[in-house]
Amino acid sequence: MTDVVSRLWGFAHKLRHDGVDYGDYLEQITCLLFLKMADEQGIDLPHETDWPHLRRQSGVALVEHYEDALRTLGKQQGILGDIFSGSQNRISAPATLSQLMKSVDETDWTSLGIDVKAAAFEGLLEKAAAEGKKGAGQYFTPRPLIQSMVRLVQPDPRVAKDFAIGDPACGTGGFLVAAYEWLKDQTEGAFERSLAKRIRTKTYYGKELVARPRRLALMNLYLHQVEPHIAIGDSIYETPSGQRFDVILANPPFGTKGANQAPARDDFVVETSNKQLNFLQHVLTLLKPGGRAAVVVPDNVLFADQAGEVFKILMEDCNVHTVLRCPRGTFAPYTAGTKTNVLFFTKGEPTKTLWLYDARTNIPSVTKKARPLTSAHFAEFEHCYGCDPNGRARRSEGDSGDGRWRKVSLDEIIDRGYKIDSFKWLKDTEHGEQEGTGDPAELVSDAIAELQAVVGDLHQLQKLLDDDAIVA
Repeated sequence: MTDVVSRLWGFAHKLRHDGVDYGDYLEQITCLLFLKMADEQGIDLPHETDWPHLRRQSGVALVEHYEDALRTLGKQQGILGDIFSGSQNRISAPATLSQLMKSVDETDWTSLGIDVKAAAFEGLLEKAAAEGKKGAGQYFTPRPLIQSMVRLVQPDPRVAKDFAIGDPACGTGGFLVAAYEWLKDQTEGAFERSLAKRIRTKTYYGKELVARPRRLALMNLYLHQVEPHIAIGDSIYETPSGQRFDVILANPPFGTKGANQAPARDDFVVETSNKQLNFLQHVLTLLKPGGRAAVVVPDNVLFADQAGEVFKILMEDCNVHTVLRCPRGTFAPYTAGTKTNVLFFTKGEPTKTLWLYDARTNIPSVTKKARPLTSAHFAEFEHCYGCDPNGRARRSEGDSGDGRWRKVSLDEIIDRGYKIDSFKWLKDTEHGEQEGTGDPAELVSDAIAELQAVVGDLHQLQKLLDDDAIVA
């Protein structure tokens, strides 16, 4: 895969000099990858839009036929129209387009694994982020973490006729793809016909703010023979539809961009401009009674202003039964300094006991090359979690041989103002202090996140003062 990414990235530099930015290039290459993989899998596309037809063209005719294909596909009914709606060719030079298509054609992508397009895009996006000095963590949750969360939550649509799986910040669809792949592994891909149709057309739902990752999510799932329902819009500031979910898997954006005021949502008990706290309230709304969720959150969400208020509501309405402290660098190289956690909870019963697993203290930081994130980072945690997706398996602090697994009572949580981050029990021998007080880069990252949250609150206060002045 590294060789493939390097080969494709070589064109990005050339196109950059031709005025095609990295974002546009990434969109172009994924459109071409989709057409090539659709051909490999025998997916029927409209006349003269398929890969073999385009590969037969040359010169100016190639550019014209490619542009016609994008327009035709964008006018299709259903998911194909959603995928290609608004797509445009940004590569005007026939020779360049031909070379790029030839490079795509040299690889049998499906034989490398059906999710290879997402892996290729991730590699290209990493390079684009390095060139532009911008992080790209908003698009990707590391695959080992996604797969671990899916294995624990067990999103099995066979258990109910209206079973629905959702991701309100779906990015390129990684959680939804992994949920379907998990199901295929459980069933060996054998579904009864009526069940198969329901699973593939009425089970997987998402919402994404940005058009480009939404397009990629639709492509990714369509190549898995799944027709998802992925809306484009703002999950926090828009009133949600009536759709409710049995399982939610999500990694909401870490940043505070766009979070300068509290959403006008009647279903939000706590009024705050903190985006991550609002996402937790949003997930609470979206879950069906008895529904379960696994949500990635940065550390600052666990101790931010109003975190106690939100977690009080969450723990009254849900059994927040498990928290995983992820290894340092889990999101390297995109947001390497951000410390993250996964919250596991089930709606419909209050929290009585919370189990915490520390996969961070005295564990070397994850790096992209020397120490990449793997399933081994979560193996012991999965053993401690147990086989019940709602966290009801019999548990013991002795399940972890090195004391990383700890139980705390609701009374202890209340005594600490629902600030879950305050529970630290392992001494960080690497830094000579307790976890959470050491790494300067991480402390700076956390401090910046806190300051951004404060700035958002000040913007909200200023707006209220301005409104009062207008009324007066």
